[in-house]
Amino acid sequence: MTADVWLPIPPDEIEGLPEGPDYRFWNGEADFPADPADCAFYVVPYMKPSPLCVRPLGRMNNVRVVQTLSAGIDHVEPGLAQLPSGVRLCNARGVHEASTGELTLALILASLRGIPDFVRAQDRGEWLGGFRPALADKNVLIVGYGSIGEAIEDRLVPFEVARVARVARSERTTARGPVHPLTELPALLPEADVVILSTPLTETTRGLAGADFLSRMKDGALLVNVARGPVVDTKALLAELETGRITAALDVTDPEPLAREHPLWRAPGVLISPHVGGPTSAFLPRAKRLLVDQLNRFVNREPLRNVILTTGASTV
Repeated sequence: MTADVWLPIPPDEIEGLPEGPDYRFWNGEADFPADPADCAFYVVPYMKPSPLCVRPLGRMNNVRVVQTLSAGIDHVEPGLAQLPSGVRLCNARGVHEASTGELTLALILASLRGIPDFVRAQDRGEWLGGFRPALADKNVLIVGYGSIGEAIEDRLVPFEVARVARVARSERTTARGPVHPLTELPALLPEADVVILSTPLTETTRGLAGADFLSRMKDGALLVNVARGPVVDTKALLAELETGRITAALDVTDPEPLAREHPLWRAPGVLISPHVGGPTSAFLPRAKRLLVDQLNRFVNREPLRNVILTTGASTV
């Protein structure tokens, strides 16, 4: 039986796809492009709601690979129980590091240097001078030191920060220095001027930046979230922002998108971007390269990249 590959990018726009599979274009439309039971390799539509992404999974009886085009996999996890055993779930490591690293630095610099205030002052025709904090000489804490966390540190290097501390699920050593385990967060938070969240959303990290976490941040510190909205307890963050003790720059929120009347829009000291860390001009070239590589590996029965877990087995 010929195996189908479902792609959210038209296959004729991707050079280098291997011969053999039947390529079907599906980006979340109401009608499926073919029988889901014939799909062997499912590339999940990008930036689509979770219910849409998992909708075909219950009928994909012969699927062998589910490939996301995002670094996170939380949007497909609700449908994994419907899959047969042995399906490999792969993420898009290598696709979003450049874009997310750029936005992280943009959010930090805009927040510290007061760019939103300047934009509002420009609208009023007002010359708004004065001293502002610099990123130089600041202590930065990166919580979630995977490939995106590493890319963020790469972009911090030219800014003459005083120190970068790194935190991940497990302790390890890198060429740049130690990576601390999550258990050491309480001791590290009070020293950080900028705290960057770039961790995946898991049961461990859901609500990680809660009242205790936020209360340990030093006065005047900046919280930057480029991870997932639920990593931060929104109610606890609002309480801290209202006091003016800390500030925040958020590319992701909980809930998302924010309703027009949500108090987070009007909280003091917060800069919000609408989950745009990944979707830039850098996305498509990197996504296409990943898909070509993965599908050539799949057709040639070679090991796949970025395997996060295999259904019916332990997470790897």
